[in-house]
Amino acid sequence: MNFLHSVNETRTQFDLNLFFESSADMLCIAGFDGYFKKVNPAMCTLLGYSHEELLSRPIGDFILPEDTAITGKFRERLREGTPLNNFENRYVTKSGHIVWLSWTSIPDTQRDLVYAIAKNVTHIRKLSDDRNMHLSKLTKKHSHLKQLTFSASHDLRSPLGNIIGILSIIDYSTIKDADTLELLDMLKISAEKMHLTLDKQIDSIRDSEKLSVDIEDVNLHNCLESTTESIKSYITTTRTHIQNDFSAFHLVRFNKAYMESIFLNLITNSIRYSKPDRDPVILIKSKVENGSRSITFSDNGLGMDINKVKGKIFGFSQTFHNYKDSKGIGLYLVRNYVQAMGGTIRVESEIDKGSTFTITFANTNA
Repeated sequence: MNFLHSVNETRTQFDLNLFFESSADMLCIAGFDGYFKKVNPAMCTLLGYSHEELLSRPIGDFILPEDTAITGKFRERLREGTPLNNFENRYVTKSGHIVWLSWTSIPDTQRDLVYAIAKNVTHIRKLSDDRNMHLSKLTKKHSHLKQLTFSASHDLRSPLGNIIGILSIIDYSTIKDADTLELLDMLKISAEKMHLTLDKQIDSIRDSEKLSVDIEDVNLHNCLESTTESIKSYITTTRTHIQNDFSAFHLVRFNKAYMESIFLNLITNSIRYSKPDRDPVILIKSKVENGSRSITFSDNGLGMDINKVKGKIFGFSQTFHNYKDSKGIGLYLVRNYVQAMGGTIRVESEIDKGSTFTITFANTNA
């Protein structure tokens, strides 16, 4: 005994018509001849047609022409006795709007009928289309930014190479002023570091299609030393004092280039937003709390009203102080590097009392 015969036998026990009429989903019975035999009020309401209009016209009249062919193929499967699950096609309402319907249909080959339930999934389709549109835009922007970064890195290498070349042919023995010699030495070191950074940047862009980045044991002492060496002149002229305490741990599983960029951006950020009436002081410290490892970058700078900038501070092109050279990219990069390695970053700050950035590493670093 099949399901449909069983339903007929129990009709005297249950009022199935009430179920049919009150359902919020669209319920219908269609014939193999291509006409609706019965539709419920929900279907009339969604499509905007009366009960009589839906039953008097071929079903194909209500289907979007672009979906007629594929619907016909699945209708043939129903005639062969194959149930249909989660088939989606588009119908055109009486007012001309297009709606997406997801069908579950059960054929009765003995009576040439199809018993079907349809759900309105238009909103889901719209969300999916919106998501795909945003992904497409982001992909294009990413490609543009990658090309822009590649071009900038590549184009800067030539003039920077010329500077290094000029510095290499200077006869330092003819220079008697100690301060001048020190400045030239600092300039040479900074130029060479920048040249190396640009080379790494170009290599990184070329390898950006890889599914993973290189992870190694990064020495925090070495990372700090490398960073401060590259901006030695900036630290000196701003009278910045950098202290560190890596006694909790000094090695972390991370991408070395990412870590160096994090150090560079957070240190230069602290110097840039220092208070004019006091020397910048930066403390970088490693911590272990409740089994989690983190490093903090604390300064005595201008600080921020955290309630006003909450949710924006790590956004792209977000700036919170009136500095002409602020681009709002540094903290955006820092967060992306941290998240790419499975970590988190948060900030605590008060106006005139400085800021503290805390980077917590993924558990694999413990």
